[in-house]
Amino acid sequence: MMRHLFLSAALLAPIPGAAWAAPDCRGPVAACERATAGALSLLMPGRVATVVIDAGDEPGVARAARDLAADLKAVGGGDVRLAREVSGGATVIAGTLGHSALIDALVKAGKLDVTGLGSQWEGYVEQVVDNPAPGVARALVIAGSDRRGTIFGLYDISAKAGVSPWTWWADVPAQRHPTLYLTAGRVADHPAVKYRGIFINDEEPGFGNWARTTFGGVNHLAYEKVFNLLLRSKANFIWPAMWGKSLWEDDPASAPLAQEMGVLLGTSHHEPMQRAQADWKREGSGPWDYTKNAATLRAFWRKGIERRGTAEDPVTIGMRGDGDEPMTEGTATDLLERIVRDQRQIITDVTRRPAAETPQVWALYKEVQDYYDKGMRVPDDVTLLFADDNWGNIRRLPPIGERRAGGAGVYYHFDYVGGPRNYKWLDTNAIPRVWQQMRMADDYGADRLWIVNVGDLKPMEYPISFFLDMAWNPKRMDLATMQAYPARWASEQFGAAHGAEIGALLTRYGQLASRRKPELIDATTYGYADGEWARVLGEWNALDAQARRVEATLPAPLRDAYYELVLHRIEAMTNLHRLYEAVAANRAAAQMGDAAKAKRFADAARGYFAQDAAIRRRYEVDTADGKWTSMMAQTHIGYTGWQQPDRDVLPALATVEKPLPLPSVAPEPLVRIAADAGRPVDGRGIKWQRVAGFTAEGAAMVATPTTAPIIERPGGDSPHIVYDVNWTKGGPVMLGVIAAPGLDVRGGGKHRVAVSVDDGAPVVLNLMAAETEDSWGRSVIENRRVASTVLPALSAGKHRVTLWLVDPEVVVEGVTLSPR
Repeated sequence: MMRHLFLSAALLAPIPGAAWAAPDCRGPVAACERATAGALSLLMPGRVATVVIDAGDEPGVARAARDLAADLKAVGGGDVRLAREVSGGATVIAGTLGHSALIDALVKAGKLDVTGLGSQWEGYVEQVVDNPAPGVARALVIAGSDRRGTIFGLYDISAKAGVSPWTWWADVPAQRHPTLYLTAGRVADHPAVKYRGIFINDEEPGFGNWARTTFGGVNHLAYEKVFNLLLRSKANFIWPAMWGKSLWEDDPASAPLAQEMGVLLGTSHHEPMQRAQADWKREGSGPWDYTKNAATLRAFWRKGIERRGTAEDPVTIGMRGDGDEPMTEGTATDLLERIVRDQRQIITDVTRRPAAETPQVWALYKEVQDYYDKGMRVPDDVTLLFADDNWGNIRRLPPIGERRAGGAGVYYHFDYVGGPRNYKWLDTNAIPRVWQQMRMADDYGADRLWIVNVGDLKPMEYPISFFLDMAWNPKRMDLATMQAYPARWASEQFGAAHGAEIGALLTRYGQLASRRKPELIDATTYGYADGEWARVLGEWNALDAQARRVEATLPAPLRDAYYELVLHRIEAMTNLHRLYEAVAANRAAAQMGDAAKAKRFADAARGYFAQDAAIRRRYEVDTADGKWTSMMAQTHIGYTGWQQPDRDVLPALATVEKPLPLPSVAPEPLVRIAADAGRPVDGRGIKWQRVAGFTAEGAAMVATPTTAPIIERPGGDSPHIVYDVNWTKGGPVMLGVIAAPGLDVRGGGKHRVAVSVDDGAPVVLNLMAAETEDSWGRSVIENRRVASTVLPALSAGKHRVTLWLVDPEVVVEGVTLSPR
């Protein structure tokens, strides 16, 4: 029991008559519905707009330019054309430095400022230029340092004009602006994290069945949509779906399409050398064991590098056991180091260049991190990809100040298959928590590669956007920007008029859903007799009611997107809580001998179970004309172990004759103090930040910078928070600290704070003391860590409880006191 909770034209078609809020016109090259000094008239009723690219530019640039033309047509409703030469009607001129004669000529003429652009990775400049060509009075010029820089610049204008990256994947219609200007000036941008992407994983039965129904397979037709989403989101990298699949072999058109569009392909943490696990299942012979089958494995890996050709794709190196399992227990690091040396020799032989010139990634996932902790090292040019614990808590980060040629990155999870239980069905990721973890990664210098496991991709749209937006420039995503993000993102999908209220729904959903994954909920999760179930369900019912009120205010063309991005997840989770609360009520009534009430709640539970299936039907059949059939096929009711059930199973219901157990232990009297209810005191270069909405119960307090020195002897001028307590009972007291379920990213098994009362000495508490698989499992199930100490005696009356920072990465969620 949980206790003490604290290019389809139709898709791009604008909405007729929708009252989109006007763009705010702030800053250079900003969208605006009114003319300002020096502004470019981008769209005007009755006038043809033209997007111009050089015939010699990259194919991916041409694709993005076609998309921009289609997007502008959807926004403005008029004619937008794509051209290869500048003419009098040119509105947008785009191209890549060194690949576009148009752009190079503008630079040479001094009309386009590309200062610093040439040395950047994926950089772009957008500039409103007067008289860029004969007969053209003014145009927007987009120049990229490379092909993806140009592509990102083109899609950036699409987004400014009112076309969401989710226009296809969530049926978000273009925002209508028949008249649109771009303000004068110049903007330049480039990414801070070099490789930014997603891992489509655990994709059966949802994504896989959907793709087979929609496209005939997980083929280039499906991947074209995925790649387009990535580029519109300014991402550049993917680990493709791999449950029994090989992007390269299943459809020979998929990898060339990625190359054409500009998307980099990798292979997951257990699929080295650009070979999918499915490739080995189909082609391999002998054991997946380097001590017994090295020659066969080297030949197998060589084909992967040959198949990669001259692509820029980063190559995963190293080796794990077959099928996402560890290698044999006690595997020696010298064997793994030999494997890496042999793999790099293959890379050198095939590419005919030093291995260091091919980007490589060593994924420190699960047991592989143990090899790293024990001293295994790879060459300096290899990127170290650190990982979370599969539940959103980063396990380790590079030593503070370490700078390797290959850098470091993070593999993060929004979805997982494994213990203590799968979580695959719905988005359960609170954005403040993702922000805190990835900000910490950036603080430690893990900024070469960010990749996130997104499961079926849907319904993870919102956290995917946040992750990729933050990856573009982590330092730009400061606390204020993160907390404004929900309203901003909602405005991009539904218009500014609805941004604040829909953003608030997304925020509250994230708070409640992250409390406990739906796969981990059952009738015993919360206390029934003590009113816990009623309170938790009341929170969900209130959110569901508000989400439905918002739906009623939206124009009909927005409702498919709203259901996919907002209402479905709220409706589904609310119904699940209603189901289990009804089961708890049924069992309680049966224990009390009330047959009529037990039957009434049993009938209610059956109704909610049927409603779960109806909610799926609305998503797959009624929404977007059945576009998402099979996407919500993931089972989620009836878990008995870590693995998913074959089908959803109605929970067992009780009768007076056959009662079922229902724990009913009254909670101890408890004082819970909210993390932000005290007086924070900064010190020793460390500042406290209040992060609103971190948990279902409220804000958390985080320290910055997370790379500050550990405070081994807290006290005096060290950072702390003072809480005033009015204690009503004398005697021994249990004083506890609630923290986020973070881990010791510096190593050493310590994740500490200290507490003191009044003028007493601080007592250090290790939130990871005696960490075991079971204690870690409990922390991720309950999404928190708790540590406590016993005070021999505390008199009734007013006291000061002080929480002292020891390890800067600890996130404080609350303080508790209870009689001992």
